[in-house]
Order: sequence, then structure tokens, then C-alpha cells
Amino acid sequence: MSPGRFNFNRLTNIKMNFGQAIEALKEGKKVARKGWNGKGMFLWLKPAATVKAEWCKDPMLRAIAEKNGGEIPALGTICMFTAQREILSGWLASQTDMLSEDWEEVTGVII
Repeated sequence: MSPGRFNFNRLTNIKMNFGQAIEALKEGKKVARKGWNGKGMFLWLKPAATVKAEWCKDPMLRAIAEKNGGEIPALGTICMFTAQREILSGWLASQTDMLSEDWEEVTGVII
């Protein structure tokens, strides 16, 4: 089975700094840096949620949730769709990312 295609359009006429990109994530938008080398990379905010033990495939997470009465709060996190077509949870910005002003909103993600 061949992997699906991931394409998106960027609003290239609207450049943002890092703070504006974070605000866009909080509004539910996806963002990316024009300066990133990987094509198709973007970030989104996975909101906080309550994780129920029966949903967990990870044995450690399931045990923690069960010990906590069958569910546990999970904090929100910034996720990245990488150039290798993988999902990275808990993306961390580099100093270059934080100081750059080439952030753009990502629209029209086609999976």
C-alpha cells in the first residue's frame, strides 16, 4: 500500500513572528515556517483532554490512568507533521524558530 499524499497551501501574503504563530495555534490554525527545509511540515496544537484507561494501548499510560481512577488529564501539546511523514508530539522550537518572522498559516491540508 503506498502512502497517501499530504499537500497544503500557505497564505504567503501573511507573515507572522513566533508569538503570532503561537496565537494562531491557540485559535486552532496550523502553522509552518517558510524557512523550513522539509516540504509538507506543519504544526498544530493538540488540546488538553481526559484520557480514559480503556483507550490506552501504551501499558504504562493505561496503568497510570487506572491507578488514577480510570482516567487521567493530559496536557495540551504542539505537534509537528515532519518531512519524514511522521507525527512528533511535544515539538520544541529552536532559537532560530523563535526569532524568525517567516511563520505562515497553513491551509487546505489534504490527507
